[in-house]
Amino acid sequence: MRKSLPLLALLTAAAVLPAAAPASASSSGQARTLSFRGMTLTIPADWQVRREGDHVVVVTGLLCKKAEPFAPDCESFWIFGPKEYTNVPVGGGSVTYTGKQQFHPFSGVIPCPFNSNQSWYPGEKASYRGLRPVGAGHKAQYTTWPNRCVTNNTGRTTAKWTQREWFLPQSRILVVDVWNTYGLPGVLKRARWT
Repeated sequence: MRKSLPLLALLTAAAVLPAAAPASASSSGQARTLSFRGMTLTIPADWQVRREGDHVVVVTGLLCKKAEPFAPDCESFWIFGPKEYTNVPVGGGSVTYTGKQQFHPFSGVIPCPFNSNQSWYPGEKASYRGLRPVGAGHKAQYTTWPNRCVTNNTGRTTAKWTQREWFLPQSRILVVDVWNTYGLPGVLKRARWT
């Protein structure tokens, strides 16, 4: 009985102490805004924003050799406007994103996002489809797609991941994330619109 008293006291103290509030970018002042086609996102200050044409690459980690969409070894998510997902040249034709197929505008082999020495093998069937809020009054068509990294010589699977897509056809915005970016669904849910 004597040995359990210190443990009981510790458990009792832990039960009455207030839990620490989770840190958030907005409460700590460590935030910045990103605006794109009328949508304004509040993002952590350490996320780096790279704009070019009708897309934005948001680098979310330290790992990024080349900040552009679908570049290997670049921890990021991408925001596309209609010029980037409408009539995109692929092979001998073009493709327009509608959400019915994964946004993977390539006809050839491209490097795996996590290992540039391996190939990206895109999934053909969505693993989830539904709606997700992107700010007040806006719902995105949310789709997840299973993908794999495979070795170039044998085709052996070395990694699996999910590509997440938020498509707002009325606002003409597509958000694509292959890195499972922590906090991104919340960032999008708190979007503001002008």
